[in-house]
Amino acid sequence: MKKKFGLLVTIILSMLFLVACGGNGDKKEGADAGASTGKDTLVIAQGADAKSLDPHASNDNPSSRIRVQIYDRLMDLDDNGVPQPMLAESWERPDDKTIIFHLRKGVKFHNGDEMKASDVKFSLERALASPEVSHILTGINGVEVLDDYTVKVTTEKPMAAILNNLAHTTIAILSEKATKEAGDKFGQNPIGTGPYKFVSWQSGDRVTLEAFPEYWQGEAPVKNVVFRNIVEETNRTIGLETGELDIIYDIQGMDKNKLKDDDRFVVIEGPQVSMTYLGFNMKKAPYDNPKVREAISYAIDQKPIIDTVFLGAGEPANSIIGPNVWGYYDVEKYTQDIEKAKALLAEAGYPNGFKAKIWVNDNPVRRDTAVILQDQLKQIGIDLAIETVEWGAFLDGTARGDHEMFLLGWGTVTRDPDYGMYELISTATMGAAGNRSFYSNPTVDKLLEEGRTELDPEKRKAIYKEIQEIIRKDIPMYMIIYPLQNVVTQKNIKNFKLDPANSHKIYGVTKE
Repeated sequence: MKKKFGLLVTIILSMLFLVACGGNGDKKEGADAGASTGKDTLVIAQGADAKSLDPHASNDNPSSRIRVQIYDRLMDLDDNGVPQPMLAESWERPDDKTIIFHLRKGVKFHNGDEMKASDVKFSLERALASPEVSHILTGINGVEVLDDYTVKVTTEKPMAAILNNLAHTTIAILSEKATKEAGDKFGQNPIGTGPYKFVSWQSGDRVTLEAFPEYWQGEAPVKNVVFRNIVEETNRTIGLETGELDIIYDIQGMDKNKLKDDDRFVVIEGPQVSMTYLGFNMKKAPYDNPKVREAISYAIDQKPIIDTVFLGAGEPANSIIGPNVWGYYDVEKYTQDIEKAKALLAEAGYPNGFKAKIWVNDNPVRRDTAVILQDQLKQIGIDLAIETVEWGAFLDGTARGDHEMFLLGWGTVTRDPDYGMYELISTATMGAAGNRSFYSNPTVDKLLEEGRTELDPEKRKAIYKEIQEIIRKDIPMYMIIYPLQNVVTQKNIKNFKLDPANSHKIYGVTKE
């Protein structure tokens, strides 16, 4: 009897131990376990949480990197930025203002419904009604269903970049039925036609996705994908080293060099279509004074930022679009001239400088950049306070105009200068659409419209050259760097490919 009692006690204690240690009594299944749980799960870390998984509700990079796994678009872009078929199998242009798209048949949404032309019409009209992304499609004045697999899009004027713009990650094709049923909660319960379907979102921590078995290009080789929000890049590095993470994004400085020297990992680095800039809120004094903006531009030296913060991984920026974007023009750079900067401040009425604030989001690279700018601006009497703002609040606050100066990046994801410029400097896009400097110039607005509708490439290029020259003179923002991008993976991760627009696709990636 005593032996049986002793055995029973041992069994009970063993069960309690298992529960306490996270055994079957409290087991998280599959991808939700959060660590690298074998070849069926990829755990990816980036530096900020998504703002929304509704593609028409935000246009930020952390969100896009997740949404590109969930949704497809009518068009995709190849490595050279040339539009290619995606959900639109083919298209024809009967005239300069009409495109007829022929859709793929048998494409399924994650709820099992087949994608039809009515879903495309609904999606494009919904995007056109969104204050966040409508500017990408401005000019479209009609979307007509010809039959279940044919859609006609008409534009008010010729749209030179329409196919590129339809490849933008926010111009995703949604299920009309599922979107309407979800209502305001669609951003937390997304449904698309992409290779991965949504499972869960623990706000501030992780988004979990699962391979969609009926994906039209075939099921993804890795079943589960978890996107972790890990702000500090050192913590992302540690997660890779411990095996908790399979892939980490955006590693700079000493961490990147350390990982490059470790043969357990693969560092993938290459060019991208983005730039990092210092923005000025031109609705607020003294930034409404062009001499102040010019003085700040002459106070800055890009080299210490590139050498120290980016460890040389980038080129000094001079224009609103970079050399990897068609239409780039090599305008004259600002070079540091402290005496000239002081003289300009004095002319503007600030001989002794002034107190200023700069907003950065919780990103170590931008914080470190701000510290260098703080030191450089001190030389001309500007006492710069750095305020770190959580990513969602940063986007909302800069959209409202609560800020003074700010650090941000912009990627020309369509690879066309229309998108690279229009969102940042058009009067029509002030606020959340991209123009967080609240810059307005009627001449620039007119040129932007001409660039959108001009179909002759050489004439377009001349228009965008003129815009770049005006922006160099007006300085709504100071362009700092065209940074290289990087991703670091475990050595057993195969087929990962950098996306020049920074929205890396996980479809096709394998884990050995």
